[in-house]
Amino acid sequence: MVTVRAVETSQARSGAGECDPLDPAVIGLRVRALREASGLSLRDLAARSGVSAPMLSQVERGDTSPTLAVAAKIAAGLQLRLSQLLRLDESGAVTIVRAGEHRHGGNARRGHRYEVLTSAQPGQRAELSRHTLAAGGATGASDDPPMHEPGSRETALIERGAIVLVCDGERHELGAGDCVTFDADLPHHFENPTADDASFLAVVSAGLRRS
Repeated sequence: MVTVRAVETSQARSGAGECDPLDPAVIGLRVRALREASGLSLRDLAARSGVSAPMLSQVERGDTSPTLAVAAKIAAGLQLRLSQLLRLDESGAVTIVRAGEHRHGGNARRGHRYEVLTSAQPGQRAELSRHTLAAGGATGASDDPPMHEPGSRETALIERGAIVLVCDGERHELGAGDCVTFDADLPHHFENPTADDASFLAVVSAGLRRS
């Protein structure tokens, strides 16, 4: 039976002296933080993961090192990959993207352009982007869809102008300074119904859906 502790011991040989994300206490704190951020009780996560509430409680307290199979079930219950839960695909505590390194995209025909401000490296768990909509522009064309993993949550801050969020068929009018958070794996797009340009910042976080 392979436990997370066994993986930790193996990795420690090549990373001595570093804060170890596979320490049971660290994993426990992370599981609890992710569970609470998702608005889940222990019983909720138990039902979603197939791991008993008492076992989850032991993991969260750092009293036990879960087997890889149990850790995988917990990750699935939180709508994460195992590597995301254990932070195995991260390459450092700090990632910097310089001003000239932003990724750009969008759909000129629909009046939408964007730049992704965060790193494309795996394990980031959140993506920050700036979007600009021309007058009458919109996101979400067939060749410009929002590509978000199941369980993703998105927060958008309107920087300037007036924007309408259409999420799961409902329209929400937003103005400069307004901030909205929603389940990003639902059908959605942003529209600019005005005669002036508008812009907003968007943060997409994986695996944090409320239910």
